[in-house]
Amino acid sequence: MIAESLNMSVGSVFTIMAEDLKKKKLCARFAPHTLTTEQKEHRIASSEDLIAAADEDPNFLKTIVTGEESWCLEYDPETKRQSSEWTSPRKGRPMKVRASKSKTKTMLLVFFDSRGNIHHEFLRQGSTVTGAFYKDVLHRLLKRMRRFYQRSLVISNFTPRLGDKTQKSVKSGVVLN
Repeated sequence: MIAESLNMSVGSVFTIMAEDLKKKKLCARFAPHTLTTEQKEHRIASSEDLIAAADEDPNFLKTIVTGEESWCLEYDPETKRQSSEWTSPRKGRPMKVRASKSKTKTMLLVFFDSRGNIHHEFLRQGSTVTGAFYKDVLHRLLKRMRRFYQRSLVISNFTPRLGDKTQKSVKSGVVLN
């Protein structure tokens, strides 16, 4: 980019920036999410519970099923290399603002264990994520687990986004049948 705008070779620009101006090229890093004190305490307590369970049963980690939800957006994000920029030696790593969201998106929910993917599904276009939706997803996950793994699903530390009514029906530690 600099080379093009100055009509110079990339090698010449690199030499001037690195050797003459003592600049270095750093890739931007994403700023982490900020958690509330309550969220941090909840994560610590959950982690301590998992460590205790793993200490009691060596096979415990193989029984964990976890899930992730992610928005799949229709846009071409800037790569790490594309976002790198020249900085002074004393200056820190540049921050990168996340790309603006696309108008076309769908949510992907994935559930997996130590062996790999157990269940995945996409949120239908125009649908809304609600407690009832999550409850249906969990029941489909349970059905799949029973078919392939012959085991039940234990819900722990369920997402706080669910309404009170749904949280009561899938309360922490309750086995869905």
